[in-house]
Amino acid sequence: MIKVLLVDDENLIRRGLKALLKLENNLEIVGEAENGATAINQIENLQPDVVLMDVRMPIMDGVAATKEISQRFPEIKVLILTTFDDDEYVTQALRYGASGYLLKDTPSEELAQAIQSVYKGYTQLGPGIGKKVISQISIPVNNPPQNWQDLTPREQEILQLIASGANNREIAQTLYISEKTVKNHITNILRRLNLRDRTQAAILAYSILSRQSQ
Repeated sequence: MIKVLLVDDENLIRRGLKALLKLENNLEIVGEAENGATAINQIENLQPDVVLMDVRMPIMDGVAATKEISQRFPEIKVLILTTFDDDEYVTQALRYGASGYLLKDTPSEELAQAIQSVYKGYTQLGPGIGKKVISQISIPVNNPPQNWQDLTPREQEILQLIASGANNREIAQTLYISEKTVKNHITNILRRLNLRDRTQAAILAYSILSRQSQ
């Protein structure tokens, strides 16, 4: 069971999310908070696996809360869910440790899947968010796009699917391989390209694909 803490200053939004997510057999809503400060105070007692975090809130906003949670509770995943796709919000949240950034018009079944994915350590970016990320976050200079050529054709396929937002199960289904094989390929991709995590891999792939399409 994945324990989820809902953080949003709108009570109606929290109630709606709770009602929708309670329909999922493997998700448990363990608490609610109206701002980032309250969420942080609750985390130690509630021990959530995933924090579903809004951005604009009084007292402490979602970006500041994400930063503190990532520093104090690195094992807890933060998934941003907001109406705002402002470039600064997106890039700061990801820099500070958010495992994903979705908009509130995300269908409930996709939201549930995203929560499960970030719980497993994957990164989830909503449609259009990737372009904002690549326009704001630069690839480290020691990871030039030329490193793409060091990957096998299969690894390049997987990296492109990561960039499209696919999780391991979806990649496995698309390429007709096992999830274990996908995980092994991703480990090799990160090692070859000196990348820290899946988010950096997605950013690099967006950069390369954008250049190729120009």
